[in-house]
Amino acid sequence: MTQPTGTRGFEGLSAVYLNCTLSRSPEPSHTQLLVDASRDLMEKQGVTTESIRLIDHEIATGIYPDMREHGWAVDDWPEIYGKVMAAEILVLAGPIWLGDNSSQMKVAIERLYACSSNLNEVGQYAYYGKVGGCLITGNEDGIKHCAMNVLYSLQHLGFSIPPQADAGWIGEAGPGPSYGDEGAGLDNDFTNRNTAFMTWNLMHLAGLLATTGGFPAGGNSRSEWDAGCRSGYANPDYR
Repeated sequence: MTQPTGTRGFEGLSAVYLNCTLSRSPEPSHTQLLVDASRDLMEKQGVTTESIRLIDHEIATGIYPDMREHGWAVDDWPEIYGKVMAAEILVLAGPIWLGDNSSQMKVAIERLYACSSNLNEVGQYAYYGKVGGCLITGNEDGIKHCAMNVLYSLQHLGFSIPPQADAGWIGEAGPGPSYGDEGAGLDNDFTNRNTAFMTWNLMHLAGLLATTGGFPAGGNSRSEWDAGCRSGYANPDYR
């Protein structure tokens, strides 16, 4: 079987992978290897993809969309945010350090959050209609812990999360080979299966949302709520 059953064409969709490695280009990134495995599957289905290493850019710390308006001389985030907004799929990928997500992953989530009050054309939060997932690498325990943090953050900001939207590889606990070192992990069926399932489910949900014109705008418009339409909410204070 060359094509799974229940598939559809995904041409016209695009995905952005934010690689939150601590290794600057052109240094090798173990996380990038797993990102590339997912990207390759997407591109074979007609999805346009782009991978961005955050550490290669000057991204300011802060809670505003453009920190150049708040005293920072340089902030590359607005350009990256524009790419996120132009895509239907966002995948956050990064390593585990001390059992938690990397500092660059924290930066990514903080800056996504900084833009989360923006609204789309129907008054929903701007990330509505976009699909999110995550990839985790490392050689210490914590894939599920890190994935919970990332996926909770994405859904809280407005991204839609499909089933099984995370995958990763950590190898043996403690010092040792990382993903891809001398082939480590490349033949791990659990990692390969979860990466494939995550990638397909991201495409499926993004395709469904693209077909329907995004997430339905019913009872979830911030602009309507602010205008006094309380979306059927029965709190007596609003009567």
